[in-house]
Amino acid sequence: MKLLFKQRFFSWLDSYDIYDENGNTVYTVESKLSLGHCLHVYNVHHEHIATLKQELLTFMPKFSVYEQDRLIGSISREFQFLIPSYKIDYKGWSVEGSPLEWEYEIIDLSGRVVATVSKELFQLTDTYIIDVVEPKDALAALMLVLAIDAEKCSRKN
Repeated sequence: MKLLFKQRFFSWLDSYDIYDENGNTVYTVESKLSLGHCLHVYNVHHEHIATLKQELLTFMPKFSVYEQDRLIGSISREFQFLIPSYKIDYKGWSVEGSPLEWEYEIIDLSGRVVATVSKELFQLTDTYIIDVVEPKDALAALMLVLAIDAEKCSRKN
């Protein structure tokens, strides 16, 4: 299952539409005004299904992941010289590749690829493709990608 993560062209706060390979909106991501990043994910019926919230007062950026209102894990940037690294306490997954260049894979505990993430070039807004192996992992993979994107945005500010 392929997800197209596309930022909106004109948006005061971070706002994304997530499409499937047929161009149908699967998820909508909306940023809420808060200290740090706080992203809410809605399904096609505009029902709230997940939240990504940046934790404040941490040495490196850290994000908590919620499904509905239940904490299911966290994703944080680890300090390493030159090469970005993430500590993922979330479904036993890890990230391999180059998150800074938006070419990486999400790997499960057994070493299988859960999803590949790549950036589309020559688009008016940031556009990424998340190719998820199992559709049941789509939301969880999206949450991980959103955390890495939010961390990268925090670094630029």
